[in-house]
Amino acid sequence: MNTARERLLKIIEKIPDQEVDKILDFAEYLAAKQEKRLSDDLTKVSESSLDF
Repeated sequence: MNTARERLLKIIEKIPDQEVDKILDFAEYLAAKQEKRLSDDLTKVSESSLDF
């Protein structure tokens, strides 16, 4: 069974480096978006705990 990650790695191996840079940019964007979401969630939890 191929996971999405395994399939993506196989595709990346076939793509020229300049195109891989585009994939990297997008992956970094997704990672930053996830990190911001986690940070926002922690801020909300922290702010709600001040009400106690």
